[in-house]
Amino acid sequence: MKYSTREEFEKADAFGIGAPNDAYAQYFVGESFLKSVTEDGAPVPIHNVTFEPGCRNNWHIHKATSGGGQILICTAGEGWYQEWGKEPVKLTEGTVIEIPANTKHWHGAAKDSWFSHLTFEPVGEDKENVWLEPVESDLYD
Repeated sequence: MKYSTREEFEKADAFGIGAPNDAYAQYFVGESFLKSVTEDGAPVPIHNVTFEPGCRNNWHIHKATSGGGQILICTAGEGWYQEWGKEPVKLTEGTVIEIPANTKHWHGAAKDSWFSHLTFEPVGEDKENVWLEPVESDLYD
């Protein structure tokens, strides 16, 4: 379901928008928000990431020598996910995306909807997140 205003979106987002995602703002086009769902020190930290309409993160890779990767569980609104060299996938409430380690990808909100997903990284060895170039507007459009 699309949510064009923050007010209507906040009523639908079960985990809450959280605070502006200032620590990672340089890797996003548009404004994003971050809220921890698990306690600090949890064996698998889970965060709710919220994107304003049109917001998306840069291309990035979750590197690991074994295990690792990223899992997205879409909780509210509409968004997009794309792996390098593949067609984009529409994200709606209930969509689960399993991203293998070492896969270049991006994700974010649709142009006309707020969007949020839970995100976590499976256990792995030698894990490292590598942030790359922004998603070009003509590709996103």
